[in-house]
Amino acid sequence: MSSPFAIQLTNGLKESDLEIEDKNNFQTLKQLGVIEEIDGLWRLKSLYRVGRLYINKDGKGFVEASSEQQRDLLVEPDDLGDANYGDIVVVKRIIARRGRASAKVVLVIKKAHIYNILYTNINEAGEFEILNIKTTLPSNAIMDGVDIKTLKIGTVLKVDTQTDKVLEVFGHLGDPKVDEKISLALYNRADEFEFDSMQQAKEVEQYVNAEEHQNRTDLRELDFCTIDPVTAKDFDDAIYFDTKSYTLFVAIADVSHYVDYFSPIDNEAKRRGFTTYLPHKSFPMLPRVLSENICSLKPHEDRLAFVAKIELDRDTLLPLKEEFFEAIIHSKRRFNYNEVDKIIQNSGADITKEHEKRIIDYLLPLYSITKKLRAKRLKNGFDFRSEEIKLTIDEEHKLLSTQVETGTPSHSLIEECMLLANQASAKRFDDYGIFRIHQPPQLSKLEELLEELATIGLFVSNYEDSPSLIRAIQKEAESMGIESEVDEMIIKSLKQATYSAHNEGHFGLGFSHYSHFTSPIRRYSDLILHRLIKAQLKDDKQQKEYLLRNIEPLCARVSELERESTKAEWDFRDRKLARWADTQRGKEFEAHIVEITEDSAKAVLDGDIKGVVVNLRRDNLMLFDKIRVSISEVNIALAHIEAKFINKLDSDITDIR
Repeated sequence: MSSPFAIQLTNGLKESDLEIEDKNNFQTLKQLGVIEEIDGLWRLKSLYRVGRLYINKDGKGFVEASSEQQRDLLVEPDDLGDANYGDIVVVKRIIARRGRASAKVVLVIKKAHIYNILYTNINEAGEFEILNIKTTLPSNAIMDGVDIKTLKIGTVLKVDTQTDKVLEVFGHLGDPKVDEKISLALYNRADEFEFDSMQQAKEVEQYVNAEEHQNRTDLRELDFCTIDPVTAKDFDDAIYFDTKSYTLFVAIADVSHYVDYFSPIDNEAKRRGFTTYLPHKSFPMLPRVLSENICSLKPHEDRLAFVAKIELDRDTLLPLKEEFFEAIIHSKRRFNYNEVDKIIQNSGADITKEHEKRIIDYLLPLYSITKKLRAKRLKNGFDFRSEEIKLTIDEEHKLLSTQVETGTPSHSLIEECMLLANQASAKRFDDYGIFRIHQPPQLSKLEELLEELATIGLFVSNYEDSPSLIRAIQKEAESMGIESEVDEMIIKSLKQATYSAHNEGHFGLGFSHYSHFTSPIRRYSDLILHRLIKAQLKDDKQQKEYLLRNIEPLCARVSELERESTKAEWDFRDRKLARWADTQRGKEFEAHIVEITEDSAKAVLDGDIKGVVVNLRRDNLMLFDKIRVSISEVNIALAHIEAKFINKLDSDITDIR
């Protein structure tokens, strides 16, 4: 993945499009004569290329081709300058050596790592060392006036990659509270907001005055409601359904009204990209004064919203008309998922308040409609039964318990409403905009999975393409009682969903057009889309041109930030599970094998604490074998758990659940 600035240099940019962090590099490239202005857009000259640098074990660098017409460029060690593995570099092609297309690094425009997270350790030989948490490789660190060797073993340090100077002492591996700092730092997630962002956030209005927004559609009389988790503090979306006209209103927090282009809040939101959720705390994309207050669609408060209004055909449930407009709403009730599940279960028998009865009068018919929509969707899309593990930790950040999160009727109701709005937003753009795409898997990848599953007696012979093969595998897995385990393996063989300027459809959902419209409080992608639709509605050619000119680098940016945010969440979870495992050394557990390689295996423990993955030697083990293991070693720094195989248990794979 190249950087947003690299994409701009390739596609062409106006100087006014530059992000703050790219302005110095732009001026340097200009002075070096690397870029030229043609028809008002700055681009790299033909002799130059920009891309990510890869370095092999011999120290030779390579910059990958970005099109079929190009060849990978070799960068000899002497021509690397101060560039390192993973950096985004501008290179100049030079006379081919031994027939190989070669180049020399002209400028590093983005360092892969500006700091490393290290920890002090004593190795098996009893020698002091400083190890990189991410790579496990030995490293160096310097502290003014301090001998690093005098620090307590297990001290965690944030270190500048260029100077080796310690930027911050995070704490000690013995303290569970250090995990949060490690996970956030490893994946560039921020906690505190910049001063200018907070200052701007404080100046935002605290209440909505309807008199100031008379150009908006007034929907305050409609009985909107929100449905969210019990712990939710920011309410992105509210719904209302008109049973007479079969029209669904999906009202979304109007973040773009409060967050202007290039403002301090916008700049920081763009850097963060997403809200990161850890079990005890969220690290929001927007300052909380916005995300949890004026932007949040709180009950009994006037709020600005950007609304998708979707009229459905009563028979086919296909959209007859889809509109988008700015509005004011007044949510009448904040429900949590448990409350709505109970309402669905007993048909709202416990509801006595008049305004709540009015909501139930449309929620129950809407639930019936969304059930039909889901069944219809799954004829083209897929339902993967992967288990999401929720952790509960105490004040000392120690793991208390885990719960398996499962979808319930209330989840499904809201999900189908959001999917309708997300599809409607994507259909406003032909093939160029901001789309959430999921490319179909390669059939060969799925056939590799099929070979692996054959070892446990799961066979499929009759299939035509990737979708039919997935459905056939799922059907066989269900008959064997291992559907969630096999679904996890299918998910791993699929490509990741990502953001793209070009529409390629969404394989998993079975949609031809799909985007993310419904969560601008916690996803920058949705904020971009809101701005794009508003520019379209207002026929603002300048805004539309700016957004579309920069949509590819924006898609690259949010795709990368999404991965970083998710990795931080997973890393924190693994650290908590590893700390729990460390207290269980020597204890025996039942487990089942979930992954097999040539000489090793991974197993998931079957106990009250869910999601604990242990590593062990293969020992003639097979996929989904039910076994007994004991926890032997735990590396807290790496969140790595080793176990010893004791014996096999009942080999009936239908028992693993």
